[in-house]
Amino acid sequence: MRGVRIKPEDLSKTIKKALDTYEESVTEKVKRSVKEAADLAVKELKASSPKKTGRYGKSWKQKKTHEDSKELEVTVYAGVYQLTHLLENGHAKRGGGRVEGIPHIEPAREHAAKMLEEEIKKEIRNG
Repeated sequence: MRGVRIKPEDLSKTIKKALDTYEESVTEKVKRSVKEAADLAVKELKASSPKKTGRYGKSWKQKKTHEDSKELEVTVYAGVYQLTHLLENGHAKRGGGRVEGIPHIEPAREHAAKMLEEEIKKEIRNG
């Protein structure tokens, strides 16, 4: 196989073009991984949320809060947001005493973050 011939004066342009192509490829793959991580977090939160009526667990959603050519930010949130802190961390009872928290948000966040980190490393290696 023969190599490509590049004039010395065109070398920097050729390298820049190759790096730009690599950057675009990795950026798109990372954005896809961010979406998958958000999907995973929502799925896990719906499954692991405390269930009394089921309304809280079903209320988990995600939305794209920022996107440009190089960044994607997705927010995972509960539609019944008033309960998240109380259920995750516990709370005082009206007549005294305490209700223990049911950790469900932090484990889902950690799992999604770990999955995202692994996917990004894989995408960067593979280009």
